[in-house]
Amino acid sequence: MTSLPAFRLLAGATLGLVLAGCVVAPMAPEPEAVAVVRVSSAPPPLPVYELPPCPSDGYLWTPGYWHWGPDGYFWVPGTWVMPPRVGLLWTPGYWGYASGVYVFHEGYWGPRVGFYGGINYGGGYVGHGYAGGRWVNNQFQYNNAVVNVTNVRTVNVYHETVINNVTVINNNRVSYVGGPGGSQVAPTQAEIAADRGPHVEPTVLQREHRDDARGNPAFAAQRNDGRPPIAATPQPRSFNAPQATPARGAAPLPMPRAEDRPRMEERDRPPGAFQRPAQHDDARPVAPPPAAPMDRPPPRDPRAAPPADARTSPPPRPAQGEGQRPRQDPGANANAARPPKREAPPKAPPKGEGERRKERDKDPDRDRH
Repeated sequence: MTSLPAFRLLAGATLGLVLAGCVVAPMAPEPEAVAVVRVSSAPPPLPVYELPPCPSDGYLWTPGYWHWGPDGYFWVPGTWVMPPRVGLLWTPGYWGYASGVYVFHEGYWGPRVGFYGGINYGGGYVGHGYAGGRWVNNQFQYNNAVVNVTNVRTVNVYHETVINNVTVINNNRVSYVGGPGGSQVAPTQAEIAADRGPHVEPTVLQREHRDDARGNPAFAAQRNDGRPPIAATPQPRSFNAPQATPARGAAPLPMPRAEDRPRMEERDRPPGAFQRPAQHDDARPVAPPPAAPMDRPPPRDPRAAPPADARTSPPPRPAQGEGQRPRQDPGANANAARPPKREAPPKAPPKGEGERRKERDKDPDRDRH
């Protein structure tokens, strides 16, 4: 019979041999922590816009929101997204005020909608939960009283009027909770349980949609004055789609400025070449600089016609200096300077035949020549 210490020694040796021939799998890496955004200024109010139509059956609406980038706040347009898997709902991200700063809480997918600050994002997100649709037997049913599914061929629709319970709280389209002027809504027990439950991070298309909006200057709040030219899209990253909708009162997408477009001579000029002065883009006439004073008028082309005022009045006479003879105006005494014409003597009338005979008789030598 084997003693207890010998049994332990044998068991330890056996375990060592087993582990020596096995490859131990490494531990799964911990998920990367989401960067926390803290800002000292409040986000702009939410813009008002129309929801684009749902592109196809199975898509869920995700509202637009303000995010923070290198140039300040920028708008991430709302869009229709295919969920990662059946049965998941979207909890929008939101800004919350705490300890003097505004902190952004990233959105996530989960079996239930969690807390998003009591903010009325529209499209069924009235502050608590989601009223734009629901999952029934692994199929998503749309509430056509809230979302636009007119172009989707589906029978999974119902009609249920939504009463906005946070109209008084969110009457100025506030986009954050807590702090001065923010929404003063506390999470419910169901929302707290949803926040503590299993989560699925945003899809790859959602992150690319956000990154594209960050890189587009037209979505920056400091440029669009809180009214983005594209407020919602039918699918992620489809900013130029015909179904994309702008914010109410928003200007169209800005065109490149003329000074930002490279000119041909500037693009092809070698380094160190002569720099041509900038041209005026508005093509307005530019007044010439004032001419320097002249002692006498410039010479006039003799072939040109005299100006109108020169034909009516004589030009001013220059000042006479000492030792100079006064010059007469040739135009004033033109007739007096010309000599009188001599009249030609009258011609004698033609001679007759009788007179010519008398002259021949007086000159006897005329016929000899």
